[in-house]
Amino acid sequence: MANARDIKNRINSVRNTQKITNAMYLISSTKLRKAKAELENTRPYFNMIETEIRRIFQSKKNVKSKYFYPEEGRHAAENYAYLVVTADKGLAGAYNHNVLKMAEEALAKHKKVDLYVVGEYGRHYFTKHKIPIKQSFLYTAQNPTFERARKIAYQLLEEYDSGRVDEIRIIYSDMENELQSVVKMDRVLPFDRGNFIEKDGQKVEQYVNMHFYPSVDAVINHVIPGYVAGYIYGALVDSFSAEQNARMTAMDSANKNAEELLAALGMEYNRVRQAAITQEITEVAAGAKAQMKKRLKEGNNLE
Repeated sequence: MANARDIKNRINSVRNTQKITNAMYLISSTKLRKAKAELENTRPYFNMIETEIRRIFQSKKNVKSKYFYPEEGRHAAENYAYLVVTADKGLAGAYNHNVLKMAEEALAKHKKVDLYVVGEYGRHYFTKHKIPIKQSFLYTAQNPTFERARKIAYQLLEEYDSGRVDEIRIIYSDMENELQSVVKMDRVLPFDRGNFIEKDGQKVEQYVNMHFYPSVDAVINHVIPGYVAGYIYGALVDSFSAEQNARMTAMDSANKNAEELLAALGMEYNRVRQAAITQEITEVAAGAKAQMKKRLKEGNNLE
């Protein structure tokens, strides 16, 4: 059984740990609000690009672009590129585990796969398990910016434009609500033109005819890289927000566990302390009783 000093030291250790988890909770909540604000500030720009792509497909028929599936004669892809977004560190519950699990399952389905990774955690995991990485982007996952998303998009587009990759997919975490995050796997390229003609299964608003210079194909090929960069930027911010949300949940759970542990340790400390006091009182009383008997015995001997 531990003594009072050991229990007191453990209580102090738990309190110090609780200070750290509480600080991490507050930091994650601040980062989450900042990331959401940045995404909301940039969202109108990418929504406008998506609207212009819809206008192009509604204004012109038979638009030919390597970034879209053909209307007929679609072929299955052979060479895949996967962009996997993880965190730079742990202490975020099952956030990284869920992403890596889906990534491993997806990679196992294809023979020819190029793996691109964002986040230190994912890079260490794939390296440890000897899974080849085509490129690991050294940008920190803690600070998603559109400039970084643009660089990632242009590199993936270079692989796609050269024909070395037939299909690009991204695996990331997305916040469904404040309490739950889900791992998603989306196809980045090629796009399905039907997604720009219909939205949620319904025809979108029709636009008047437009004229394109030098051609409609050139215009849409020029617009798509910016749209892809915005798509990746949104995924990076969503992943970052989901990470902070997962870390807040984990730290909140750690704080509650610390409170329960402190309550149990407090009770144990009081019990041990009370037992020590009782033992001291018993020893003092026994000593006093022994002294009293000794004095009575000495008094009787003098008589």
